Amino acid sequence: MENLFEMNFTHSQVTAISNLGLAHMGDCVFEILCRSWLCAQGEKTVDRLHRDTIRLVKAPSQAKFADKLLPLLTEEELDFYHRGKNSHVHAVPKSATPAEYAKATGLEALFGALYLMGRTGRLNELFHAVMEEHHAIEG
Repeated sequence: MENLFEMNFTHSQVTAISNLGLAHMGDCVFEILCRSWLCAQGEKTVDRLHRDTIRLVKAPSQAKFADKLLPLLTEEELDFYHRGKNSHVHAVPKSATPAEYAKATGLEALFGALYLMGRTGRLNELFHAVMEEHHAIEG
């Protein structure tokens, strides 16, 4: 039985997935990282966990996250980010500008690609680099 928690796609397999397919995967990867991070911060109530998760995963927040992350990315990672960012989406939520939504889609495509290639250590490294700064600002 294949372990779906530990993916190990090749670069070629990942590049064969559509940009929005990578973003689809990355959406849930980013959300689980946010939920895990909030639990590790000692969040107490389910309502607070939910509200804070929603705040972190909204497109404007993801766009800010992406802006902070860009200087840390390798050339390969930037390629995945740009693939998602340049995708042609048909609808943008009311809570985001088209530019924010494009950046959020880029971030999700990057996180989806890294997850599918089994690079969870790198995902964790990138996520923590930005969240530690975020926590220091908000904390």
